[in-house]
Amino acid sequence: MIRVEGLRKSFQTRTGRVQAVDGVSFAAADGQITGLLGPNGAGKTTTLRMLYTLVSPDSGRVLVDGLDAASEPTRVRASLGVLPDARGIYKRLTARENIAYFGALQGLDARLITARTEALIAALDMRDFIDRRAEGFSQGQRTKTAIARALVHAPRNVLLDEPTNGLDVMTTRSLRNFLLEQRAAGRCVLLSSHIMQEVARLCDRIVVIAHGHVVADGTPDELRESTGCANLEDAFVAAIGSDEGLFA
Repeated sequence: MIRVEGLRKSFQTRTGRVQAVDGVSFAAADGQITGLLGPNGAGKTTTLRMLYTLVSPDSGRVLVDGLDAASEPTRVRASLGVLPDARGIYKRLTARENIAYFGALQGLDARLITARTEALIAALDMRDFIDRRAEGFSQGQRTKTAIARALVHAPRNVLLDEPTNGLDVMTTRSLRNFLLEQRAAGRCVLLSSHIMQEVARLCDRIVVIAHGHVVADGTPDELRESTGCANLEDAFVAAIGSDEGLFA
């Protein structure tokens, strides 16, 4: 389980200090898929980066399975599987070598890495490219490799930033089924997405951020009911206050 309490983060820019995240609080439960939504610049990616300890908050805290990310960052990282906004796979390595390298970084022995890799190959349908060098991979192949790399140590908590961005229909369907399997296994899945159809199909709970604040938090049905909107896209626009900035 992931719990976020009063996160704040600002950055210095050429024109002054910008408050990227301003008092964000929410919880993502085990055995559920929680969607983190918001217009561009709302603070979603900064929030995720604080969750996986890449960025330190100015104030507030992150608890992952009861562990404080500020005081126990190494243990928190070990309990997380992260697909960041920048995929960053090593192009000179094969997909299998990318996965094995990260398994070794997590302290897994060779036998366990092999077993986990085989399970991920099957789950993500990677057999046709697993032993190819990553240079020249399609967007879907890069994303699958990055997800397998993130999950090789079988973390209880999975953080995904725009996991289906740029993927074709069949790869998106495969990834969607994989995420549902993670939920069924009791994992905590937190994903950021702009695709409302994907959110509606996958998410048990939705947290909406706008201007660095949480402006809505509930199930898809609760979000529609609270805004008086019949579909999720209209409910999202109502929750953030307008459609301004959606494509900024």
